[in-house]
Amino acid sequence: MGVRVTADRVNNGILGAKTMSEISSQKLVVAISSRALFDLEESHRVFENEGVDAYCRYQIEHENEALAPGVAFPLVQKLLRLNRLGRARDRAEVVLISRNSADTGLRVFNSIQHYELDISRAAFTGGISPYRYVRPFNAHLFLSANPLDVRSALDAGFAAATILPSKVGMNESEELRIAFDGDAVLFSDHAERVYKSGGLEAFTAAETAAAKEPLPGGPFKQVLAALHGIQSEFPSSDSPIRTALFTARSAPAHERVIRTLRAWEIRIDEAVFLGGMDKGEFLRTFGADIFFDDQQGHCESARRHVPTGHVPHGVAND
Repeated sequence: MGVRVTADRVNNGILGAKTMSEISSQKLVVAISSRALFDLEESHRVFENEGVDAYCRYQIEHENEALAPGVAFPLVQKLLRLNRLGRARDRAEVVLISRNSADTGLRVFNSIQHYELDISRAAFTGGISPYRYVRPFNAHLFLSANPLDVRSALDAGFAAATILPSKVGMNESEELRIAFDGDAVLFSDHAERVYKSGGLEAFTAAETAAAKEPLPGGPFKQVLAALHGIQSEFPSSDSPIRTALFTARSAPAHERVIRTLRAWEIRIDEAVFLGGMDKGEFLRTFGADIFFDDQQGHCESARRHVPTGHVPHGVAND
């Protein structure tokens, strides 16, 4: 299934009121924390148990030892690979924004060099939240292992997700596969609020009545738009990116989703309407390099199968 979607305006997040043509010509910029990119659990345990001074000593003592890849490492590899395909150009950029100091961050940069990742821009904030650098880096998306930083970024109008611990293996395909939940992620949480307050019957009635009215965009609408811009450079049969929507909706509430995607004219390749079924096995079948969902329960299921980002946005997280 290839539903095409492109809105005249993307009204959420840092893209402001830029047109789709402007979005499509931009590179996709992802800001990521060091704990999402690399496995820093041992270092973090030192910080939690012994304090910041011990953490600094530990990182300096081990700065020539490359960190193991973290949950989001394969995603970053595939994003950077996009720049080398076809008529090579800067389609995607990854910037590091970290609570480390410049001193302790040297181990992170040494690890970046060890794995030959094309990451040259970074901000080290010395212990305070780094999310405020998302805007000047013109990032579409912020990925972090720190839930408080992620919530701050979402509250400021940026797409952001908490990368959850996961031991799943890398999807070996070279194709970048990104999966999204619908309500409160790609779309606003308006419909979800109706469900929470009035139950399934009220939700179904409201969505059926508004079936021809496009849903407002959610925090990840601009991320999907930027991915669509890259996809548009390639034949649909040979795209390096595949996107999917996995939603708990079912008929008749599916119609509004389809019409919304059609109205936006942003490409999405697969749409799965689960009617409340568990998402994990479906995501494994899709082979997602990352999945974004606003509900913690769905994320706990998903992370057993694929790398997962929790989006603490909307009524489910109030």
